[in-house]
Amino acid sequence: MNCACSTSKKPCDVGRSVCRAPAKVNLFLKVTGKRPDGYHLLRSLMCPVDWYDHLELEPGGRGIRVVCSHPQVPGDRRNLVWKAADIFRRDLAARTGQKLDGIAIRLEKNIPVGAGLGGGSSDAAAVLKMLNQLWGRPFSKSRLRSMALALGADVPFFLEDGPCLAAGVGEQLTPVRGLRSKPLVILYPHVAVSTAEVFKNLNLGLTKNPERLKYHHFDGFEIHDFCRLGNDLEKVTLVRYPEVAEARKALMRQGAVAVRMSGSGSAVFGLFQADDDARKAGRILGRETGWRVFVGKLLADHPAGG
Repeated sequence: MNCACSTSKKPCDVGRSVCRAPAKVNLFLKVTGKRPDGYHLLRSLMCPVDWYDHLELEPGGRGIRVVCSHPQVPGDRRNLVWKAADIFRRDLAARTGQKLDGIAIRLEKNIPVGAGLGGGSSDAAAVLKMLNQLWGRPFSKSRLRSMALALGADVPFFLEDGPCLAAGVGEQLTPVRGLRSKPLVILYPHVAVSTAEVFKNLNLGLTKNPERLKYHHFDGFEIHDFCRLGNDLEKVTLVRYPEVAEARKALMRQGAVAVRMSGSGSAVFGLFQADDDARKAGRILGRETGWRVFVGKLLADHPAGG
């Protein structure tokens, strides 16, 4: 995540910050169990993508004020961005005695909502990082991770700078280095998927495959090999949302070397061997489907934010 901002340990000197918050895709996602509290356990390889939301943040005034370009994204306490600013403000007061009276946040929303691309989680992580930098880094990386996990299982991933193997509910992260990036096309079929609904309807008896989930089996894997491990949530989403199934078929018809749904959907991505192949597929899919198409690359071999 690439943030450019001023820094100061003195609240009166704190200025404005701007940041790009990347999307992510799950190259594979396996659900391995369920905790007594209802949270599902998983194994996944998460990788950032060069599709960004843009945020501007400036302390000042009173209260937390969020203005978003997307009409369906609330600007109040229902927004993860609002919650991230609030948890930082409360922790700052409790741990350092410093008071952050007000925060103004402007969010330019480019990543689709309800697409399984982690846009809301990425935005929340960006706010935590920006505030920590602006305030002179009062919190360690470990403390920021704790705040992030309190906001959602995907949020800690976006504090990292590249692909990670995720375990637990998503909070146990192991950075993965040495992967070679590939161009990709993301197809968003204009439907928002409820992650809670997908997990509620998941049959755990059909998902477990422990032999293929041992990390040492990943030695020598290429990006497309990870995709072939599958996404257990497709078993639910493809049935309940036929548009997602059609998006997978459309990408396969364009010759993608691997096609996978990201997270619980509805976005589907295809990996391609060459940039020209991805651009050509993107043009055809945009013309044929009328759905939203993004052509870009995995940020697998360098930090997210570029």
